[in-house]
Amino acid sequence: MRTRTLTLLAATVSAGLALTACGANSSGSGNSGNNSSASAPAGGGANGKVGVILPETATSARWEAFDKPMLQAALSAQGFSADIENAQGDNQKFSTLADGFISQGVKVLIIAPSDPAVGAAIEAKAKTAGIPVIDYDRPSLGGSADYYVSFDNEKVGELQAQGLADALKSKPGANVVQIEGAPTDNNATLFAAGHDKILKPLYDSGALKLVQKQAIDNWDAQVGGTTFEQIFTRVNGKVDGVLAANDELAGAVITVLKKNGLNGKVPVTGQDSTAAGLQAILRGDQTLTIFKPIKEEADNTAKLAAALAKGDKAAADAIATGKLHDPKNNRDLKSVLLTPQLITVKDIKTVVSAGYVKASAICTGDLAAKCTQYGIS
Repeated sequence: MRTRTLTLLAATVSAGLALTACGANSSGSGNSGNNSSASAPAGGGANGKVGVILPETATSARWEAFDKPMLQAALSAQGFSADIENAQGDNQKFSTLADGFISQGVKVLIIAPSDPAVGAAIEAKAKTAGIPVIDYDRPSLGGSADYYVSFDNEKVGELQAQGLADALKSKPGANVVQIEGAPTDNNATLFAAGHDKILKPLYDSGALKLVQKQAIDNWDAQVGGTTFEQIFTRVNGKVDGVLAANDELAGAVITVLKKNGLNGKVPVTGQDSTAAGLQAILRGDQTLTIFKPIKEEADNTAKLAAALAKGDKAAADAIATGKLHDPKNNRDLKSVLLTPQLITVKDIKTVVSAGYVKASAICTGDLAAKCTQYGIS
C-alpha cells in the first residue's frame, strides 16, 4: 500500500457523466450478490446493513462482474447484510438510492459516484444523519467522506506512459496521440497527471512528439474511436503510438488502426485487464494494460466499514494509512491507496492465476497456441 500523499487535481464537475477509467477486470458472473431494493428495511447481518451504490455499467463491465460480487462477499465476511445497487449512470437515481439508504439508517454508506458534486451532496446528508461514508474507487471532490479506498491512480498513469515510452524507444521523435478518460472523472484527471509526469519531459526534449491529447466524455469508446479516427485522418496516418486510458478506448483505437493496416505496428496502451484487452495483447494489437486487483479494494473497504460500524476510529486509521489531498475543501482524506500492476503479454498469466479472468475466456481460436506459449491455463 502506498502511503505518500497524493494531490487531488480538480476536475470540472458536471451532472450526468459516467465513471472512471477505471475500467474493468471483465469476465465472470455479472449478476452475483444481493440485488434487493434500497427501500428494504435495514438489518440482516450481525453488524447490520450497509448500503452500496455503484455508478453504471455502460462503460465498464467491472462494476457488476467484479466489484459487486467481491464487495458482497467481503461485507458478508465482516458480518454485514449488504444491499448493493447500481445507479446506471443516472445522477438522480444515485441520489434517490442514497436517500433511501440514509432514511433506513444503514450502518455505513459506500458510494462510487459518477459526479463528485452528487457524492458531496449525499455525504452532507449522511453526515447530518450520523452515517459514516466511504468513497469507493473515486473521491467526491469537496465532500465529507470519512475514508477513501482506491488505487494509486497517478501511478496507473505513470505505468501506462512509461510503457508507451519504452515501446517507442527505437523511434526518436515518434508521434503520440493521447486518448484520455472523462474530464469530469477525478481518476481520469489523476491518470492524466501520471501521463504528463512521464511524457511531458519527453515531449519537451523532442524524444517524442505530442500530436493531440483529447479527453473523452463519459469514457465513451465509440466517441473515442471517432475522435481518434479524426485525428488520424488530419495527420495523414502519421501516428506512431497511442496512449489510450483504458481497454475499451484502446479497443476503439485498434479498430481504426486495423482499418488502415497498422494494428500491431502502433503501440497502444490500456487499463483494467479486461478479457478483450488481454486478447488484444495476445494478438499483438495492444501493448499493455493495467491490472487493479479489485478484491483487495473490496476487502479493505469492508474492513473499514466494520471499524466504522463499531465506532473504532483507531482501527479504521490503521487500515487507511494513505492520504489524498482534496483542494476543494483543503483537507487530507484518509485513504487506502493500492498498488496497480503493469501487464504485458508475459504477465497475462498473473491476471488469470489470480482468478480475475478465466483462461477459457481469452484462449480461444487462434489464441490457444499463444496461451500455451505464455503459460496461460
